[in-house]
Amino acid sequence: MSVPVLTIDGPSGAGKGTVSRAVAKQLGWNYLDSGSIYRALAIAALNNNIELSDVKAVVKVAGAMQLEFDCGDELIVNLNGIDITHKLPTENTGNTASIIAAYPEVRAVLLQKQKDFQQAPGLVADGRDMGTVVFPDAANKVYLTASAKERAERRYKQLIEKGIDANLIQITEEIKLRDHRDQQRAIAPLIAAEDALYIDSSNLSIIQVIEEVLNWVR
Repeated sequence: MSVPVLTIDGPSGAGKGTVSRAVAKQLGWNYLDSGSIYRALAIAALNNNIELSDVKAVVKVAGAMQLEFDCGDELIVNLNGIDITHKLPTENTGNTASIIAAYPEVRAVLLQKQKDFQQAPGLVADGRDMGTVVFPDAANKVYLTASAKERAERRYKQLIEKGIDANLIQITEEIKLRDHRDQQRAIAPLIAAEDALYIDSSNLSIIQVIEEVLNWVR
């Protein structure tokens, strides 16, 4: 019997991470944050002063990096034995990740690493192309979104609470730019799978979204 998979896709700031971790905990399943994989690669590339246009260099870093996920109430990500969690939510990391994620060669290297998370008793996979590319045969798929304005406000609040300087207007523009880039890229564009449950969380609480997703799976 194949291991069941629930994919939760959507744009940045839609609440995918919080919802996915809560659902995984409720179901007792494993958790994959594909966004952290790409953000970790972005951090690795920046740490090594890699020119982002040098695709071969980025691919080399991707193949060498070792990632570990500690998924408790808060996600902790270790890159080559070092906790990089605090660097993951920064706008610089997010923008860099969005750029390198458009490279087919990079996606090919990281694809198998993502597939390897499919282990018993089940997997909740959070990302942008989990239901369309990585796990197209998943039994349950969700596309979670919200307005750019709402997502920007959420990200701004999150960064401020963590003591990170942020500008709401800049974040809003960067989210719109990232949405456009993710939706228009030739490889694995950000789109909802045809068989996905579509949820707009702009006017919903996290608890309401979690309950809707759990009802969908059950």
